Amino acid sequence: MEFLKAKFGCTDSQIRPYTFNLQTFIASKKAIQQGYLGSEPFSIKRATGEMPVVLLVADAAFAGYASLLATSDKNIDTRADLVKRFVDASVEGWNSYLTGDPTPANMLIKRANPEMTDALIAYGRGSLIQHGILTSGDAAKLGIGAMTAARWNAFYQATESEGLYPKGMDISKAYTLKSIK
Repeated sequence: MEFLKAKFGCTDSQIRPYTFNLQTFIASKKAIQQGYLGSEPFSIKRATGEMPVVLLVADAAFAGYASLLATSDKNIDTRADLVKRFVDASVEGWNSYLTGDPTPANMLIKRANPEMTDALIAYGRGSLIQHGILTSGDAAKLGIGAMTAARWNAFYQATESEGLYPKGMDISKAYTLKSIK
């Protein structure tokens, strides 16, 4: 949010907490809504019959990673094999989900969140595939789970230029590439 405020001049008075409720957006043609590509557009179309305009924050030059696996430096140093196995299993799971039979994962998703419907899950998976959310950019060459120092630097440059991080910050301390294939 801070990136969008800096980039587009939004003010705090224009921002509302994200409540996972689409009613304000649906009720006002002037509202914009933060959301997840794989669910909110589906729910809005279902409620209104119209597909909303979806703008990806990446299209505004935000180069940050949407999701990260986080652990302590201590785990990385003392349990490197465990960390690597977890990363590898996560990559294998995403590859299987996107290119194989999604049924087992969908069953787990519905068990964890009974409000998820087959149609919403299919839409979400289709959106991930259609937009290359896990398979574009560096992942197109390096595979799902790719992470590079160059992309971290691009993220830092974009956010630093908007005044969100101090100049000269050592971003290499924010991540490690040790567990990436």
